[in-house]
Amino acid sequence: MKHNEITFQRVTYLRGPNLWTYRPVLEAWVDIGDLEDYPSDKLDGFADRLIAWLPGLHEHRCSVGTAGGFVQRLQAGTWPAHILEHVTIELQNLVGMQTGFGKAREAGPRGIYKVAIRVREETVGRAALALARDVLMAAINDTPFDLGERLQPLRELADRRLLGPSTAAIVEAATDRGIPHLGLTEGNLVQLGYGTRQRRIWTAETEHTSAIAESISRDKDLTKTLLASCGVPVPEGRVVRSAADAWEAAEDIGLPVVVKPTDANHGRGVFADLKTRAEIEVAYAGALEEGSEVMVERFIQGVEHRMLVIGGKLVAANKGFTAEVVGDGQNNIRELIDLQINSDPRRGEEEHFPLETLLLDREPIALHELQRQGFTPESVPPAGQTVLILRHGNMAFDVTDDVHPDVAAAGVLAARVVGLDIAGIDLVTEDIGKPLGETRGAIVEVNAGPSLLMHLKPAIGKPRPAGQAIVEHLFPAGESGRIPVIGVLGRREPALLASLIARLLHLSGRHVGLACGTGLQLDQRVLDTRPNNHFDGGERLLINRAIDAAVIETSTRAILGQGLPYDRCQVAVLTDADEDASLAEFYVDSQERLFNVLRTQIDVVLKGGAAVLNACEPAVAEIAKLSDGEVMFYAMQADAAPLAEHLTEGGRAVFVRNGAIILATGSNEEPLARLSRFDLTSASATPAQTEAVLAAIAACWALDVPVDLIPAGIEHFEQELAAAARSIETKGA
Repeated sequence: MKHNEITFQRVTYLRGPNLWTYRPVLEAWVDIGDLEDYPSDKLDGFADRLIAWLPGLHEHRCSVGTAGGFVQRLQAGTWPAHILEHVTIELQNLVGMQTGFGKAREAGPRGIYKVAIRVREETVGRAALALARDVLMAAINDTPFDLGERLQPLRELADRRLLGPSTAAIVEAATDRGIPHLGLTEGNLVQLGYGTRQRRIWTAETEHTSAIAESISRDKDLTKTLLASCGVPVPEGRVVRSAADAWEAAEDIGLPVVVKPTDANHGRGVFADLKTRAEIEVAYAGALEEGSEVMVERFIQGVEHRMLVIGGKLVAANKGFTAEVVGDGQNNIRELIDLQINSDPRRGEEEHFPLETLLLDREPIALHELQRQGFTPESVPPAGQTVLILRHGNMAFDVTDDVHPDVAAAGVLAARVVGLDIAGIDLVTEDIGKPLGETRGAIVEVNAGPSLLMHLKPAIGKPRPAGQAIVEHLFPAGESGRIPVIGVLGRREPALLASLIARLLHLSGRHVGLACGTGLQLDQRVLDTRPNNHFDGGERLLINRAIDAAVIETSTRAILGQGLPYDRCQVAVLTDADEDASLAEFYVDSQERLFNVLRTQIDVVLKGGAAVLNACEPAVAEIAKLSDGEVMFYAMQADAAPLAEHLTEGGRAVFVRNGAIILATGSNEEPLARLSRFDLTSASATPAQTEAVLAAIAACWALDVPVDLIPAGIEHFEQELAAAARSIETKGA
């Protein structure tokens, strides 16, 4: 029996915390059609076919909680939407976008499910989801499927769109420290932290990496001159203008020599151990193809090493090795490279491999080395003869613990002389455990934006925490990169509430960004008067380097359709749990389902923060137990049900008693002002306006705004509202 195609009703990328999880997810509304009547145990051979294509499913834990748990569910019987979740996760893992989170839940109507999968990049996630459906249908209907062929475009897409290994390591380290991040481009430009506390990285460069220092590092001759003037050991040499000049320089320096471009990277165009004029002239031409100038310098006996210096400290060091093959009398050199070098499982084309695939057509230096030995790629060397392919490179062997303190000091000094906060220091020495003066070793290059992969994933040796070191450099002494973020959620005067909080914070001396239903503001300056797109408006504030506090209004529709624009917040205000008929569009059609949406705002409160909740709303008060931070209630009535127990336990609350606004901490009560003092809490005000003022007072109290400033700040805010209303009336007249 052939089954109908699984169809997607809607696929949404939830970019921030949502009702599923704290992290971005892809949410698909899936119609499984007639497969509602066919769980996996009723599909003959289905489970075996699927597992044969995707053996990694054996590692999925599922609700069982142990590896193999999902396969147990598959064999016992589970529905296609749940299986789609796991197949999508596994496909992402296969192309290097590691994840493990997924959920599948019935949406309501028969056969309709919501499937949520953690994704790190939207485009790759969508492509993985589409491919997962094709895999699933092929396994269900027992039709041929070439998974390897179909995976290749997904791998290529992942290579283009995912963060590179250096950037990913830094972001992961920041996440471990609780530091938020935002992608500023589709590439590797990433913001760590929010507002005035943010720092920016681009691969292994930071905002502290100066353009001048980077330019100096690219000019190898200038770098050598500066290093030598500061006492850093460097090889003797000079820039040359022609092949003849290169030979003349080599004679002056003394053979053997190295010929290389002055401004190329990654070892391109570097010809080493040259001993004849013919070799030097060929090398000059090759080096000139890779750079704008050529230099000749003394060849240093020894092994190439790379030291990673971050913030004035040596963090890691790796050693290179020569790449060579041994003849067998049958295969040519190109074939021997594939058999003896590229067969190493640590080698590959993708960035996550510690060693690169060695392709002769991409390595003019290798071709030069072969020519010097009298070979071509098609030559068949005699059995037992060793053939050198590459003299340097392959720096994937960790030697951090072997570095002599004097060598480490020379590397740190070299980075400082060039002016780089993060630098890859290339040096050649016979023994990195001895001072360079003893081995006649020298520092040959200083590189900006060095790759971290060789240190994160060495072929041999201990991985080094390069990402963590960069985060510590950018955020020392436990800095979090956070500014106070205040989230406002509810249907009762949310824009008024958010605007009042922002105004009171501004009057307390902070530069405040506001994103709410009336637009976008920075302090008193209006940036945009269009109704706020909750996610985009909030993110625009968090990117702004001028703000040190952000007040962001959101809504249940925004949470369901986009997620929250921040990962965590200092204060979250929830005003009500009023029903919204329009949410039926999202299959949110009960109080229980609404509760799961509303809790998203409270789930993200930081441990040192506060949830400000309306005590007069039982469904809101119930969410208090979910807050990681303090709970602060506000209420129109002093006898609101949750207040007595809350205050008995020493909690804080803002409520009204006998016409006065009271600030209470446990049994201690302090009157703030009479309701009649403010227009927004007077007899002519609506209950929602009065509640908004109480909530704003509670939020600002939680943020340590001076209490004696609050009443005057409310009056000032009301004056601004009145002036704005008069202006509108004047324009209308």
